[in-house]
Amino acid sequence: MAAQEYRIVSGEDSEIHQEPHIEGSRVTVRDVFVRVEQRGLSPDRVAERYNLDIADVYEALAYYHNNPEEMQQVENRHERAGEEAKRRSSLTPPEN
Repeated sequence: MAAQEYRIVSGEDSEIHQEPHIEGSRVTVRDVFVRVEQRGLSPDRVAERYNLDIADVYEALAYYHNNPEEMQQVENRHERAGEEAKRRSSLTPPEN
């Protein structure tokens, strides 16, 4: 039986946003997770949109769920960055 080759680069080894990503692309594991599990896009659609193999999409989802501590750190960084962007923005939302 052939050895399974994984195409996910860990956040520790990643030069792309210091986040796990699909090798050979700039698509992060979090991007795949958000599009499939939060926005409801099908894995096929995500693969098509990013020119990935469908296996890469499923591998990214598996990585997200198999590495909860690492992914929570990624989520925390995104939250802090969003809060910092809001704090620095001079734009205010329209009043209703």
